Amino acid sequence: MSPSPRDLQTIESHILELQRMHPSASGDFTGLLNDISLAAKIISQQVNRAGLAENILGATGSTNVQGEEVQLLDEFANNVFIKCIGTRGQVCIMGSEEMADPVLVDTREGSGSYVVVFDPLDGSSNIDVNVSVGTIFGIWRRRGRLDRINDADLLQPGSELVAAGYVIYGSSTMFVYTAGHGVHGFTMDPGIGEFLLSHENIRTPFSACMYSVNEAYEPRWSEEVQAIVRQLKNGRDGGDGKGMTARYIGSLVADFHRNLLKGGVFLYPPTQDRPGGKLRLMCEAAPMAFIVEAAGGYASDGTRSILEIEPDNLHARVPLYIGCRDDVLWMEKMLSGSNGSI
Repeated sequence: MSPSPRDLQTIESHILELQRMHPSASGDFTGLLNDISLAAKIISQQVNRAGLAENILGATGSTNVQGEEVQLLDEFANNVFIKCIGTRGQVCIMGSEEMADPVLVDTREGSGSYVVVFDPLDGSSNIDVNVSVGTIFGIWRRRGRLDRINDADLLQPGSELVAAGYVIYGSSTMFVYTAGHGVHGFTMDPGIGEFLLSHENIRTPFSACMYSVNEAYEPRWSEEVQAIVRQLKNGRDGGDGKGMTARYIGSLVADFHRNLLKGGVFLYPPTQDRPGGKLRLMCEAAPMAFIVEAAGGYASDGTRSILEIEPDNLHARVPLYIGCRDDVLWMEKMLSGSNGSI
């Protein structure tokens, strides 16, 4: 049944309600989230035109700081984010998965109160085959003086996040965020061009019914990780053979979104060739950890909470075990003897 008009709430009005919960708020934070939602609308429009318009699909011919081939949509999404959230002066510095160095923002007309780090188009290698992709972002508050922006402002742990979210561009476009008062999801109504509240106060199940991992890497995992995945398949602690269902898309946002709603765990363990992990701490792991913990779940690098980790550079990488709290804590215990390493 469709909601009645009085039940409809846009993301903009929801953010304004959040602002009213903090009377001292200046409106900068509200404006920043609105800017991010605008960027998501623009990217969504381009993603939905992939295959129809020229200069959308395919690679640019260059590689990013991660050594990964840059897709045309990566470049487009990155430019959209920079233009949308760098114009009102609320942000003093931005970091992107696509850029080697952070971007200092002109704050002569604003407060420069916030730091934003983002992955503009996660899973973009899947766009050519019409698999869901997404955007991930994290927002921190500036630590020091505006005229002395430095690494201490940029390199903050996930525990210091003030908000985080993701956008999934799938069968519908959905914007999910938390600012410390629950996790809320908004689905794009293409008829009116607005994100409307569709999933209020998301809570992830305590225990998982599915797991997500790229099992092609199994020969490169430690024995402890191999044992964990066997037990996920067959039942924990030598269970009765009734293990979890395997579901893996290969797009972090899509796998995380499904697991958040349905109850699952996502694993990206270290491998022999990547002993420090592959996923980026600041633009992927920390924002997702902030979201999952706000929804009742947990995220670990195998030994500790992802939110506790102090990044030493913008592109620091970590192993990631994230999802239902009971199962991730169990994995952490299983890995405690090996520190989750190879």
